[in-house]
Amino acid sequence: MVLGCLVLALGAVFAPLARLSHQSLTGSGGGAPFWTFLPFGVVGFVVAWRRPRNRLGWILVGLAVAGALSEDGSLYAIADYWLRHGTLPLGWVAMLAQPAWAPGIVLIGLAILLFPDGTPASPLLRRVLWLYLAPALLWVISAYAFTAQAIIDHDIRVDSGGNLLALDNGPNSPGGWNVLQTVVFVVIALAWLLSLAGQVASYRRSSGERRQQLKWLLGGLAVSLAGLATAIALGRATGFWGVVGRVALLAAIFAVPVSMGVAILKYRLYDIDRIISRTLGYAIVTGLLIGIYAGLVLLATEVFRFHSTVAVAAATLAAAALFNPLRRRVQLRVDRWFNRSRYDTSQTVAAFATRLKDTVDLDSVRDDLTGVVDRALEPAHVSVWINGDV
Repeated sequence: MVLGCLVLALGAVFAPLARLSHQSLTGSGGGAPFWTFLPFGVVGFVVAWRRPRNRLGWILVGLAVAGALSEDGSLYAIADYWLRHGTLPLGWVAMLAQPAWAPGIVLIGLAILLFPDGTPASPLLRRVLWLYLAPALLWVISAYAFTAQAIIDHDIRVDSGGNLLALDNGPNSPGGWNVLQTVVFVVIALAWLLSLAGQVASYRRSSGERRQQLKWLLGGLAVSLAGLATAIALGRATGFWGVVGRVALLAAIFAVPVSMGVAILKYRLYDIDRIISRTLGYAIVTGLLIGIYAGLVLLATEVFRFHSTVAVAAATLAAAALFNPLRRRVQLRVDRWFNRSRYDTSQTVAAFATRLKDTVDLDSVRDDLTGVVDRALEPAHVSVWINGDV
């Protein structure tokens, strides 16, 4: 509760600090805005409330706190040391808050390493955890040590993003810091790759509930990476494609914390197969329709020399008419390839419906119904209630 209130308080001062530092609400100096960390805070708060013994909830809340502290500290540092030359009060407090980006980065990797129970899932990940924590803690402590030294020496110089120049890994930084940060970044990146490899290996060995949890995590990471790539590719786009880029960025931000929250709380855990199959189905249908639409337009305008407006209208109507038939066929194939259990269930129910048309004996219908339910849903027990007046 205290951490949740802290995140809300840090978020409440974000807009006033942005105005004070003449920055936009999209982030200081190209940094991540506060709302980027909000999904982690919300999911972390819910997980910590419902599963207080699971460390991941507290890690996600800590990530939100670190991100908010760093962003607020950066905004105040810009206002004090970049715009007003150190004349505002308590500037040193902002400088102590600003390096919170370092523990925030560490917590992201830690969340992946400890997913989904708050403990390493395998001996490999346990070794990776120590490989990860040792240099990461040294890096965080060093960042705060250099910041404290700058405050004590009254030598606080920041860039346009509110970052301490002594920590920017450039000519203003101590040589030892530059070497340490380069080595630590390499080690952290290696540990992230090893942790992902460990989670993938754990997914291949697991089954049932654990497999679904890992599928949510890996699915969320895939959506996040795809969203980031799309947002970067469409970063300068305007109009429709600009909206697509912004939606992709939002999907990238929300995908990982939401997928983690669903997996940890086990809420609608088994819907992941349906979500992935629907996503694949609509992605394939969209690609096919775009290809058909472009082909029809080119055929009409370049081959038959129709007027462009007529060609576009005809292509649009043709694509719209093909949508539902194409979607049904593609979804059936995707379910057959990917979501096999759902495909088999649908086939079983369809076969039962066909048999039901020709069956008049109530006992046969009852026996057939219980058998279909058992094969399709695999419940612990099946009961059939029949109205005595029938």
